[in-house]
Amino acid sequence: MSVITIAAALLHDEAGRLLLVRKRNTQAFMQPGGKIEPGETPQAALLREIAEELGIEPEASSCTFLERIEAPAANEPGHIVRADLFVLRWSGPVAIAAEIEEALWVTPEEAQYLPLAPLTRDCVLPLFSLIA
Repeated sequence: MSVITIAAALLHDEAGRLLLVRKRNTQAFMQPGGKIEPGETPQAALLREIAEELGIEPEASSCTFLERIEAPAANEPGHIVRADLFVLRWSGPVAIAAEIEEALWVTPEEAQYLPLAPLTRDCVLPLFSLIA
């Protein structure tokens, strides 16, 4: 199987909610983030992606590496997504842009009722319960 390497954010607020996004023409909600460009560190890729997708520019020091995770890709059949997952607490507004169609602040319980990417469902939600 081909591997897609990304950086992703477990972006959460002080109310215990996490931000999930859904890309245009897709069904599954997932973490904000995206592919790492050649020569880019995972953290730099994440900061670039969330600036492009959500209009936010947090300090690099507030974006902490949590764990490398992987699961079947939600939108690319036959591919595995390998993500460097970072924790980022954010309380300001977000403005969806780029390929993002929808962004939702949800509790882990509310997330269970959404169509979730395997990485979010199987890896991120269990980790969120450990940090929240």
